[in-house]
Amino acid sequence: MMLGSRKKLIIISIIFLLVVSALLAGCGSKQASDAGKPAESGQQASDSGKSGSAASGESSGDVIKVGVYEPMTGASAAGGQMTVEGINLANEMFPEVLGKKIKLFLVDNKTDKTEAANAVSRLIQQDKVSVIIGSYGSSLSMAGGQVAKDAGIPVVGCSPTNPLVTLNNDYYFRVCFIDPFQGKVMAKYAYNTLKAKKAAIIMDVSSDYSVGLSNYFKQAFVELTGDKNAIVAEAKYKTGDQEFTAQLTGLKDLKPDAIFAPGNYGESALLIKQARDLGIDALFLGGDTYEAPEFIQIGGKAVEGVAFSTHYTAEAPVTEVSKQFLDAYKQKYGKDPTAFAALGFDAYLVVRDAIERAGSAEPKAIRDALAKTQDFKGATGIITLDQNGDANKSAVIKQVKDGKFVYIETIQPDK
Repeated sequence: MMLGSRKKLIIISIIFLLVVSALLAGCGSKQASDAGKPAESGQQASDSGKSGSAASGESSGDVIKVGVYEPMTGASAAGGQMTVEGINLANEMFPEVLGKKIKLFLVDNKTDKTEAANAVSRLIQQDKVSVIIGSYGSSLSMAGGQVAKDAGIPVVGCSPTNPLVTLNNDYYFRVCFIDPFQGKVMAKYAYNTLKAKKAAIIMDVSSDYSVGLSNYFKQAFVELTGDKNAIVAEAKYKTGDQEFTAQLTGLKDLKPDAIFAPGNYGESALLIKQARDLGIDALFLGGDTYEAPEFIQIGGKAVEGVAFSTHYTAEAPVTEVSKQFLDAYKQKYGKDPTAFAALGFDAYLVVRDAIERAGSAEPKAIRDALAKTQDFKGATGIITLDQNGDANKSAVIKQVKDGKFVYIETIQPDK
């Protein structure tokens, strides 16, 4: 009897442990499924994905799922956050298409190439989105682009300007101009407006954006001057560097008329500040990444007079949508919008327009509709996507004056 009782106790204990384990597993599954809620307008979602019930690339019920992958943390956080402001505003103003609600799923790519690829995978595999918006930063866009292409999910970039972003990728589109044009715009500004005959280049060699834009500036400037030695020096650094004395000391004695230094707003502001401390008074020029409040906050008086190319200005609205966007943005955020917010706004509208024209949330149908986008009126201008998925658009030149970004002029593609 005693032996039988022990056996019964052992069996009861095993059954009890199995039941408890099953209950704990059930609780864990529920917690995992609640992680990474979809981003509502005006909110910043966590970087966790949320498993969806629909097959990849399909929307279920009354919801169409749109993914967003932007750098909400890391070196490019300010750019990503400004972009998401525009996307969220567009989602608030135009929350539906085809009679269904558009639900945004935001994943932080952390300003990291590997994380960007992971973010796109998460949006596709877990969130089951039909289309994706992003990303600020050409390197991040290229990393995510290949994943999207392999999965057959279309992506609309807001501000990745390197030509390689859309090269050989039929599923990647963008609403911004590209670097060959941007480089030429700044070379012409240096030569025609600033009367520069000699220029130096300082590039971030770990950034595809900085390297590509520097090369396009160099080509255009040499052609304009007719002097193969017009670029007197090319200095290099890497993202995250804080000390630029060695590079700048090498340039000082060469006395260039202008220095073209496209890169992240943070490193660029520090670089210019250190240049001024060394007594370098050459005119500094940059690209669209300079347009962040942090650029002026970090650089202070040292960045006064710096000029750069960008995509939009509140001072010269291009379409009726420009005015509509400006008024709505000021009302929501209490400040003037940046070009990145405007591009995020336009990317969302272009996606919504493609879904509407496709009459479907099926990824291939959206891709095909995006490829046929013509004369779309956005906040940043008239958007027509060419055979590469690139937008043929004008550029804006701004300058830092009295601690503010001031509009200088608009340059059309054919000028």
